Amino acid sequence: MNEKAVALPDDLPDFVQESDFKSIDWDKKAVEFGDRGIIGNSNKSGVIGVDMPSLNTQKWMWHVWGIEEGRDNQLTIVGYHKDSNTIHPILVNGWNIGLSGSVNGADAHAPSNVKIPKPGDWAILLYTNGSYFDTLIYDITE
Repeated sequence: MNEKAVALPDDLPDFVQESDFKSIDWDKKAVEFGDRGIIGNSNKSGVIGVDMPSLNTQKWMWHVWGIEEGRDNQLTIVGYHKDSNTIHPILVNGWNIGLSGSVNGADAHAPSNVKIPKPGDWAILLYTNGSYFDTLIYDITE
């Protein structure tokens, strides 16, 4: 097994571990579910807007299920590009975004601006309040 080491960016939150990237299941692609155009892992996490061209700045609405209601919830979003084996912030304003209340059936949501640095297969790792939460697998081509 010839696994390349993952280079963790210096500004990456310290709760994100190299082992998180080694356990990615690339076959578990995100799918559309519900009636709002959410693409993700049904009743766990998903995004409205991921099907739009995202190599330019784009608005995405994050949705998460199964977290405690509360105003202080933080969502950390880490992008991992499969082919280049590199980690990127995809939020235009860094790694973290605050979560708001329930919408579209999800327990919490957050609107954001994202920019995907390059096309290809992406694993988007989500952390809530410093704990691993879910991974979304997207093929972003434009």
